[in-house]
Order: sequence, then C-alpha cells, then structure tokens
Amino acid sequence: MSEHRAAEFDEVDGLATVRLHTPALTRRVKEELLAALRRAAESTTARAVLLLGSDRAFCVGQDLAEHARILEEAPEQALTTVHEHYNPIVLALEEIQVPVVVGIGGAAVGAGLGFALAGDVRVSARRAKFGTAFTGIGLASDSGLAYRLVRSLGQARAMELMLLGTVIGAERALELGLVTEVVDDDAWADRAREVALRLASGPTSAFVAAKREVRAAASGAQELPELLAEEADLQNQLGVTADHAGAVKAFLDKRAPTFTGS
Repeated sequence: MSEHRAAEFDEVDGLATVRLHTPALTRRVKEELLAALRRAAESTTARAVLLLGSDRAFCVGQDLAEHARILEEAPEQALTTVHEHYNPIVLALEEIQVPVVVGIGGAAVGAGLGFALAGDVRVSARRAKFGTAFTGIGLASDSGLAYRLVRSLGQARAMELMLLGTVIGAERALELGLVTEVVDDDAWADRAREVALRLASGPTSAFVAAKREVRAAASGAQELPELLAEEADLQNQLGVTADHAGAVKAFLDKRAPTFTGS
C-alpha cells in the first residue's frame, strides 16, 4: 500500500485493480475510491476489473464519526455526500463495460453492500457479513442498494433486509444469490484475483456484449422483440471478431482457444 492512500488503482496485463484500504467511508476515502473507479472505467486496455476491500472488511459504509461531526457543525451539508460521492461511485461502477469481480474479505454493509452488488461476480470470505444498516440510523438507503436488492432478491426479501436490518452470513448470501462463491477466509483475495484474471484473458468483446444483454433484460425497459433484435445485432458484430473465428477453429481442432480481446 502506498503511504496514506485509502484507495488505489493499478493495471497489469489487462487486469485493472481497485483496492479500498479503508472500510469506513470518510470524504477523503470516497474521493479516492471514485477517482480509482473512474480510471478503471476510462481504461481502454483493461479487459476486467477487480475491486477489493481490506483483509477484514470490504466496506462498512459511511464513517459515522465524521458524519456526526458534520451534523453538529454544518447539518445542511451532512447528506450532500450522496450526490457528490455515492451516486458518482455507483455510476462509475455501472460505466465499466468489462467484467467486474468483487472480492469481499469481511463486512459489506450499507453503501458497501450497494457497491459490492454493483459488480458482476462476487467472491466472499466465509467470515463475511452482509447488511443494509440504513434504517438502524434513521435513514433510507443510498448507493443504489434498493435497486440492486430488488433485482437480486425480489421485493419481499429486499423489504425484509431494508426494514428489519437483517444481517446475513456468507453462506446465506450464497443461497440468496448475493454472492457467486464462498471460500475460506485466507483464500478470498487469491480466488477473486484468479477469477478476474480468467475473465481478463477471455473474449472481451463477448463479455461486454453479454453484460449489455443482461442489463437490458434486467431493466425491463425493452420488450422481447427489441431484445431479440439487439441480440442479433450483437451477434453480427461478434461474428466477425478474431476471437470468434479463433475459438471456432480451436473447437474443431480439439484444443483450448486463446483470446486476445479482439
């Protein structure tokens, strides 16, 4: 970790990594996280993105000590952070077109849960806990959390987590589909990186198109004929890529394909 950095970005061999070193979100932490995510979204060479928290926690949401101080000193500014930081962070994650793998080493709570659910694949340590937390401090949710929970779990289960503040463990999160995989506590970061590297070496254009299709289907904004037309357009585009031609030839030759992202 670079000295005094709360969030960092680096990119090596097509894998962009954003690491959040500080789980409680002060203004400085949010600004650094947003800057790192924007670099990931704007990269023209990243073929996958890996979002990691610290070893004991992914993200626990707003730093309440800082929040309490602002409530006392300048209450009119206490919630401007939603527009200034939380919404842009979620939108930066949404703007990443390549696959996003989230490694969760511990608690993912409040806005932290919203950030985690904005990824595409989530690898969790067995010790991790997940919760909404907002109503426990007299607030409704932000960070797109209600949006993600309803689409992941349905209205009834989302309502339970939001109103009752139920905290669930990693195995229950796996059962509900909130995480993709649960691994031993000492293996989560390595496994998340392994998955991200696999995606970074895959057919990037196909992954981008697949994300686009899934998002369109989940939004409910398009009817089936529109979705079918978009699928056809995307297949026409992918059908002339080197990755597609190479993968078909590899299949016929009975060997594993090698993807270049083109």
